[in-house]
Amino acid sequence: NVNKEKLGGMIFAIVLIALIGIATQLLVSMCLHLFGLAAAAILTALILKIALAIKGMEKHAIEIINALERGDIKSAQHNLSLIVRRQTKQLSRQDVLSATIECIGESTVDGIVAPLFFYSILGPAGALAYRTINTLDSMVGYKDDYYKNIGCMSAKLDTIANYVPARITSFLMVISSRLLGADWKNSIQILRRDHSKTRSPNAGYPMATMAGALRIKLEKVGHYSLGENREPLSIAKCKIAISIMKLTTILFSLSLSIPMLLILYLVGWWKLLFGL
Repeated sequence: NVNKEKLGGMIFAIVLIALIGIATQLLVSMCLHLFGLAAAAILTALILKIALAIKGMEKHAIEIINALERGDIKSAQHNLSLIVRRQTKQLSRQDVLSATIECIGESTVDGIVAPLFFYSILGPAGALAYRTINTLDSMVGYKDDYYKNIGCMSAKLDTIANYVPARITSFLMVISSRLLGADWKNSIQILRRDHSKTRSPNAGYPMATMAGALRIKLEKVGHYSLGENREPLSIAKCKIAISIMKLTTILFSLSLSIPMLLILYLVGWWKLLFGL
């Protein structure tokens, strides 16, 4: 029954997200009250390590790059299969490079900026609750016959949660492109033109921005094509994409995350949240 599956999926998603968020909040609050600020800060750092995927994404991308540099396309395909949903065994070298850069762009949102965004507003509980939403979407948020009903709520929550972070990320990617000497003007042009070409209303923003900045075409055959073939896909482009991801993270932390944390501290939000 379609309605029962959707209702079950909705209840499962909401209850799991709420439980993890509440449990995290209680754990950090107890740690703060029982062991002090230093202990709570260490616990928060551990939670952020779980919620963020900066090193993880870079590690996967570097492993793919290393395999391609060795001419080992099979290893590159295998390493790529660990971070994308699509089948990778038949992908060419160019397809692998494209998928890797697409993943770097999208992961800048859901692996870095979005968790930091929710951490800046709701603390560690916000970061881990977001990670739960994103993980649920990765597990059951598919459009196939098996998951389309039970995963409907998970997919919608992920879309809602990433709406603002995706757009902030694109803006900061343009600035990062300018600072790194990439084609920032083209990144704006391709962002405006191609951001809506993906099925996800959010994924197209960082990927189109990345494609424009690198002057390349990113393509998932049968699904979307972003950017233009002004320059060939290459390992060098992949490395620049990683640099854009890192600088975007720094810019978000300095320009938005830290200021948000300080402003909320000044208005008494953290005292209210942690019962101080």
